[in-house]
Amino acid sequence: MPNMPAISPERLKYLRLLARQYPTREALYTQIINQRAILNLPKGTEHFISDLHGEFESVEQILNNCSGVIREKLRLLYGDSLTHAQRSQLCTLIYYPEEKLKRLRKEGLATPQWYKRTLVQLIELAKLLSSKHTRARVRRAMPEEFAFLIDELMHAQADEDNNQQLYHDKIIDTIVEIDSGDAFVCALCDLIRDLAVEFLHVVGDVYDRGPRPDSIMDVLMERHSVDIEWGNHDILWMGAACGSPACIAAVVRNSIAYRNMDVLESGYGISLRPLTVFAEKVYPDMDPVAAATQAISVIMFKLEGQLIYRHPEYQLDDHLMLEKIDFRRQCIRIGEKEYDLSAHSFPTVESTDPYLLTDGETEVMALLCQAFAESRRLRKHISFFYDKGSMYRRFNDNLLFHGCIPMDEDGSFHVMNIGGENVSGRALMDRADRMARRAFYNHDQDAMDFMWYLWCGQYSPLCGRKTTTFAHIYLKDAPEALHEPRNPYYRYSQQAEHCLRILDEFGLPHSGHIINGHTPVKVSKGESPVKADGRLFVIDGGFCRAIQKTTGIAGYTLISNSHGLRIMSHEPFTSLEDALEGNHDIHSESTTVETYPVRQFVYDTDEGKELSESIADLQELLEAYRTGLL
Repeated sequence: MPNMPAISPERLKYLRLLARQYPTREALYTQIINQRAILNLPKGTEHFISDLHGEFESVEQILNNCSGVIREKLRLLYGDSLTHAQRSQLCTLIYYPEEKLKRLRKEGLATPQWYKRTLVQLIELAKLLSSKHTRARVRRAMPEEFAFLIDELMHAQADEDNNQQLYHDKIIDTIVEIDSGDAFVCALCDLIRDLAVEFLHVVGDVYDRGPRPDSIMDVLMERHSVDIEWGNHDILWMGAACGSPACIAAVVRNSIAYRNMDVLESGYGISLRPLTVFAEKVYPDMDPVAAATQAISVIMFKLEGQLIYRHPEYQLDDHLMLEKIDFRRQCIRIGEKEYDLSAHSFPTVESTDPYLLTDGETEVMALLCQAFAESRRLRKHISFFYDKGSMYRRFNDNLLFHGCIPMDEDGSFHVMNIGGENVSGRALMDRADRMARRAFYNHDQDAMDFMWYLWCGQYSPLCGRKTTTFAHIYLKDAPEALHEPRNPYYRYSQQAEHCLRILDEFGLPHSGHIINGHTPVKVSKGESPVKADGRLFVIDGGFCRAIQKTTGIAGYTLISNSHGLRIMSHEPFTSLEDALEGNHDIHSESTTVETYPVRQFVYDTDEGKELSESIADLQELLEAYRTGLL
């Protein structure tokens, strides 16, 4: 018997477990050959988006057109053989196949000839996009009921007697003749969108401001590969789903203030009636919406005050506003200055104990907490956030996080006490991630309180500024009280040396990049999303319509493919109706920010590193078979 290689008992145990999956040499040969081949495929396309803020129609369009990737591929495939109008109609069909087909049929344009021509075009585009993927990956992306026929259509080969082409043509003819063209068009459009992007990265803030974040969540849950880096607005909703009363009150107040009550009531089945009935009794002279806003605002500040007193380590005494109000004079002292209050009605606030909820407020919050806990759809969406999300992500040498890595004025990483542990930099992010999971899975009170801190705390990596919510609600003409100083990170991250220091902290090479959202890029004032000599990309350009007046643009996204990195800037999306009627797309400008010296392949990626380790294990198992060890 040949000499046995030295191997530890633990390693031998692992190989025996691996042998159950590959019991023969032939099975190993196939897997090793397959994985080595995958290493030499081009790197898959990554799509980065951020700060979606409930703007469902705009986000759906960006996801469907893959930030312009599909339009670019059509131009590459067909060049001038299709007119701009023809390409635009085909793009709209790919983005919204069911809706566009309905219109084409109504207009009498969906003729048998149109179906045959369109099916051929879609098949050719799918073939082009499949070149970066294994055939098995492409097959998995196909709708199961049509997988065999689509696979046949995509892999027809020319031969001496043109038999394959005749076979191919007969399949398409039969599809049209038996009136199954719509189903096949939809299946091919779904496949094209799936193949266009290999990885989708959502760099925070799906929720708040816009009308339908719940619809965005439904779309994200259908994606084959998606990760989410939590944003401050996301963490607020996550805290509410965990059961934090302070987070619930803030979510309700934001939804009313943004006039997005429908997402709570229709989207998640959370009734606001207990709040509105209470508000009408306490504030009978106010407009019903204003009364509800005032009622939940006061409740929110009371709950926040209780939480701040529970956690002196948060150092948020400057958030304790109710105790600073002079109710007789209808003013408040902040620092060394007094300000008149724009709203003078605080009938539920006791000057001797301003943070004590009244019986009516207690009942309202009990019913709201119950409604949040019982919302199955909210639970489903927030579970997805935990399954696919995290405080940060390291991916293909890039560092993705929503807000900031908290720093002090001297540029050092800020040290924060979380749960009795002093942490900074990467350790702070890891600790915050664990606290968020404790809040959801264990309903730990300290962890749920920390979810609220992550939402609005000055040194929260998701917020990164001193918030002045009370002043924004109740003070006017008080710019010094409204000012919200940002964490020094936002100043230091403009410099390449500090970005490199952050990459070091997270164990990433200096060739990597930091990818942020959170901070709108004011293009109208000359700001650029590319900062720190190309080490930092800020891709919050303003999907939210309310911010577009400030930014002058409707969003940035980032595309990373095998050739390099491109920033995509987008003009505002008008409406789905305009897209379907006039084949209007979001106009996007592409700016190449980095071109790789040589094309990147799978072996250059994180996936490639994992595959290489797997191949090494398989080869070790093969050697164990050959030597008789197993």
